[in-house]
Amino acid sequence: MDCPPDHGQMIKEPLLSNPKGGIKVLPFILANEAFERLANYGLFPNLILYLTREYRIDAAKGALILFLLSSATNFTPILGAFLADSYGMVLLWLTTFPEARPPPCVQFSDNCKSATTPQLLLLYTAFCFVAIGAGGIRSSSLAFGADQLGTRNSLKHARIRESFFSWYYGIVSASVFVGMTLIVYIQDNMGWMVGFGVPVVLMIMSSLSFFVASPSYVKSKPKASWITGLARVVVCSIRNRRIKLSSQATDHKVDYHTKGSKLLVPSEKLRFLNKACIIRNPQEDLAPDGKASDSWSLCTVDQVEDLKALIKVIPIWSAGMLKSVNVSQSSFLVLQASTMERHITSKFEVPAASFPSISVLVITTWVVLYDRIIIPLASKARGKIVCLNLKQRMGIGILLSTISMAALAIAESSRRKTAIEEGFSDDPDAQLNISAMWLLPHFILSGLAEAFNAIGQNEFFYAELPKTMSSVASTLQGLGLSAASLVSSFIVSAVRDFTGGEAQESWVSSNINKGHYDYYYWLLTILSLMAASWMLERGENRFLAVNSWLGREERFALGNGSIDEATACVASCLPLISSLLEDAKGERFALPPSIQEAAIIARKPSTFEEKAPS
Repeated sequence: MDCPPDHGQMIKEPLLSNPKGGIKVLPFILANEAFERLANYGLFPNLILYLTREYRIDAAKGALILFLLSSATNFTPILGAFLADSYGMVLLWLTTFPEARPPPCVQFSDNCKSATTPQLLLLYTAFCFVAIGAGGIRSSSLAFGADQLGTRNSLKHARIRESFFSWYYGIVSASVFVGMTLIVYIQDNMGWMVGFGVPVVLMIMSSLSFFVASPSYVKSKPKASWITGLARVVVCSIRNRRIKLSSQATDHKVDYHTKGSKLLVPSEKLRFLNKACIIRNPQEDLAPDGKASDSWSLCTVDQVEDLKALIKVIPIWSAGMLKSVNVSQSSFLVLQASTMERHITSKFEVPAASFPSISVLVITTWVVLYDRIIIPLASKARGKIVCLNLKQRMGIGILLSTISMAALAIAESSRRKTAIEEGFSDDPDAQLNISAMWLLPHFILSGLAEAFNAIGQNEFFYAELPKTMSSVASTLQGLGLSAASLVSSFIVSAVRDFTGGEAQESWVSSNINKGHYDYYYWLLTILSLMAASWMLERGENRFLAVNSWLGREERFALGNGSIDEATACVASCLPLISSLLEDAKGERFALPPSIQEAAIIARKPSTFEEKAPS
């Protein structure tokens, strides 16, 4: 992309000459983020092997610990982020010393000692600090960098801000890939002490790169949390629940006098929340300066409308969370890959924990191909701009995620069958004569699902939420990942409790050759399929009802504005999924009747007229 003629001038004032902020501090922020991602993504993939082999923690419990760690990482605040992450890395490195973990032994033998309480306390404390630090850095680094460029809305500043975002995401992607390959390789070949020591050094460099430029940063004053603002609307609505609303909101005085606000009265959608901004007694409710005397008794119209906008995107957010549940199963995948043939040459073996990096590579490759090659060629062929809308992309992502779990179940079924045939039922660490390339379809499909759904969700949130909620839009996907990790931990706990017993191995047993991880993956596939069926069968009425609350008559769409087209899309892929299930289980999988007839239903003319979003 050619630089504009005035590129030399657009970086002068105030972005370079100003003593605070500007372009000169961005390299320090980018370096901080790069080192943090290198450290954490080089550390996390192998943790399931570290827990199961070094701490004698069974696979299901180890996965639960990592699910909770992932959930906390996507939810924790910035408080002490840099120091907490560095300190946590140091504590985790200390667990590699022989005195800090159980003595070595042959796994599953009778003479293996479990970790002591102090040893587990050190391990869990390290995880807590890592979660606080990583979560704080990731949730604030991008916004903090944008703050350094000022708030001007000129074209020159917009170009620089866009360039910063591009560099940010490019550096993050490269750091994640290097962390999941190079650092994981060091752990596999040089041991845990060296492998965990490298992230410690990286986190120290991350902290130094951030604090060295601290005097030059623009440090915005902290504002009230958006969660607090939304909670105030709910509390005010409940407090004012006895107020009767007339058919005309203008009959009531409302607190709409905030400077710069374009909303004078609340909308008629979700009218119960409108009670939060009704002024009952101006002398008591308003201070002399015109503001609310008690922010927990009276809210502005903007705050009420912000909450309504958030409620509007919850259905899409929850659908994306389902995809994240499937993506969060990487710990079990590492256990599978560790037993499979991973040699590329006679001397080089791909680390088991590096396989998830395939999805990262697929995401990066697909984004470039889609944006720079596929869309331009398709637009040129049709003579007009062609692209998938946001809801199409999100729907395709959920479908690909479902198919990826079916592919994973088939791969695990073949791996387990090979282990039994080769006589390794009692040895979960045995190297089997089956290629790890069986896992490749899952990682490719999972990467494509992430590229379609996750990126589409981010764009959807920014498009649907007001500009004042841009920070909320950037937070929603992290909250979805956090919620998905908690849901995954619940599913694993339920599967372990219901399928295991004194004389029976659970599906998610530490001995993956005796367990039935293929059944577990089929369960996730069926749950995803049932959720898609539930949403498509009743989704039209359900989302019409939600939009009715919001004062909109538009139809929920995954296709060109039509639920029927989305149904036909899914229905065309169902025979493939059904045949995969038939091959793997030896019996036909009974699809819901509504989905079996989806193709027929999709051909019926729509009874609703399409209406553009308001």
